[in-house]
Amino acid sequence: MRVPEIEKTNPVADRPKLSIIAPFYNEEDSIRPLHAAIVAAITPLQVPFEMVFVDDGSKDETLARATEIARSDPRVRVVRFRRNYGQTSAMAAGIEHANGEILVTMDGDLQNDPADIENFLAKMDEGFDIVVGWRHRRQDELLTRQIPSRIANWLIGKVTGVPIKDNGCSLKAFRASLIKQIPLYSEMHRFIPAIASIAGPRIAEIKVRHHARQFGQSKYGLSRIYKVLLDLMVIKTIASFTTRPLLCFALLSMVPALIGVIALTSALWAGLAGPDDMPMPIAGSGVIFLTSALILFFSGALGELVFKFGDIREREFARLTERVIRANEAEDPRIGA
Repeated sequence: MRVPEIEKTNPVADRPKLSIIAPFYNEEDSIRPLHAAIVAAITPLQVPFEMVFVDDGSKDETLARATEIARSDPRVRVVRFRRNYGQTSAMAAGIEHANGEILVTMDGDLQNDPADIENFLAKMDEGFDIVVGWRHRRQDELLTRQIPSRIANWLIGKVTGVPIKDNGCSLKAFRASLIKQIPLYSEMHRFIPAIASIAGPRIAEIKVRHHARQFGQSKYGLSRIYKVLLDLMVIKTIASFTTRPLLCFALLSMVPALIGVIALTSALWAGLAGPDDMPMPIAGSGVIFLTSALILFFSGALGELVFKFGDIREREFARLTERVIRANEAEDPRIGA
């Protein structure tokens, strides 16, 4: 089966100032109202803009309705995944295909309000590189969404040193020159300010409106907590040792190496009195700790090679199954699926 190629756009000709990126997964009832709300909010600003809708492998009529919108509105493009890759991959694909100077990301479930985008643009005009939304009156379940989110935001701020009140808010604005250089994978979209802090950007946070979900069901719950914690560890490592992974792993290997040397030395010292007096469990433990130290050290060396010569991310695999649909495309979007 032939995989459709991604159509490329000219990033220079008719480049809009603003690109609005929204991922959708089974949001057939939300996509039309969101499109109408974006048009109503941005048109009075007289800012050239485009919309990039990413269908993250929806199983309902989301893709069909997005395609109809794209054919009637040339400012809309649809990026299609054949299967569900997750919100981060969907946002990464939208960012890749966006042509604007300023990129605004938002959820596709109508909980973010496009009317707030005007305030984001005003902050960007003040010279900020990233503007983050803060849902100060959040319309979500208290126990399963709000309390875990507050704890996570406090923990993320302490670990990363970037005190954002609401990392989970998808309504954010970025300068394209910055966000297009940031690798996104796993659940990393909520950590973009922390990752970008390596480059020293100016970051602002503003209050935004937040609406209760009107259609469908939430795709998130308590099950994502462990993913956030694991990603937080990765972010801390990247922020601290992004250009020197060998140093990070070398420091980690020092503890097992020290334990291994002490264990082997004591076992050999005891063995000098006679072969039968050597404590084999201690000697075996020493070997295990030394082996672990070597594995950590060579993992750091491998990290150095990856940093210098590139890496492979899930986004590269997602590109094999994504497709861009434009207003002038006449064929059925489901052909080749």
